[in-house]
Amino acid sequence: MSLTRIVDIDAIVPSLKAQTRDDVVKEMLDALVAANTIDAPMRDELLGQVLEREKRGSTGFGKGVAVPHVKHEKIRHIRAAVGLSQEGVDFNALDKKPVYSVFLLLSPADKPEEHLRAMEIIFKNLSNELFRRFLRQATTVEEVRSLLDEADSDALDD
Repeated sequence: MSLTRIVDIDAIVPSLKAQTRDDVVKEMLDALVAANTIDAPMRDELLGQVLEREKRGSTGFGKGVAVPHVKHEKIRHIRAAVGLSQEGVDFNALDKKPVYSVFLLLSPADKPEEHLRAMEIIFKNLSNELFRRFLRQATTVEEVRSLLDEADSDALDD
């Protein structure tokens, strides 16, 4: 499993318009709908589940990143959207600092091991300071895609 297999390139939002956590999640779900990754009728249900997950504990893990995620029985394949905010968004992160890079992960409910593997890959990369810095500096879909490709290539070298 690799970042480029997880992230839907058509659901990369290099400049989020949203300024609140809830609106960021909505904007990213809308990007997944526009990319035909999820069906439009599922959007509101997924939104409710992601926000309910956020109430139990923030997915803003600090260092400017958040990984909201949900498992759902109608999701067939692991998919993620990536959103970048130039201004930063209050995600109630553990370090109380704004979030600039968001990976919204959707996973099949019946494949928890795949969900954990995807989370592991995302966190491994988001733990890398250079990856975080370059991701935050990206301003286009192509720049994000190139960074994901590079991260996957580096993982092969490990």
